[in-house]
Amino acid sequence: MKTRIWSYPVPSNTTEGDNVAKRKYHIPNTQEPFGKRLTQLRKASGLTQVELAQHVGISQRMVVYYERESSHPPTHLLPAFAKALGVSTDQLLGIEKVKEIKRRDSRLRRRIEEIEKMPPSERKHVSQYLDRIINSWKAQHGKS
Repeated sequence: MKTRIWSYPVPSNTTEGDNVAKRKYHIPNTQEPFGKRLTQLRKASGLTQVELAQHVGISQRMVVYYERESSHPPTHLLPAFAKALGVSTDQLLGIEKVKEIKRRDSRLRRRIEEIEKMPPSERKHVSQYLDRIINSWKAQHGKS
């Protein structure tokens, strides 16, 4: 990865020892467009475009735009995108590598949300059924 170094001209009234005079900014040259990175991070986190839009507070159409058409990230939305995707803004921008994303199973989450809407007596039956399945799986795989 190539790194561009930006340095600003030293004002004539500064001395060699001034930190301001020696300040340099390292900006990595990321080859991957923002939209492609956003798409990969969204898919890796198990979110649909609609779900990401809801987390960020924008329309699904805007998510499509940022993923396909925009090569420049929406700076005012970067913190919200990063939080929704479980990454830092530096990782979202491609400055840092993404180590691991905690993957969410959105189908399972939607099912749990549906179960939570059920009346308590029905939730109890679902819970008992799930307990039997989990205990059976643990017994087969030697888990306690």
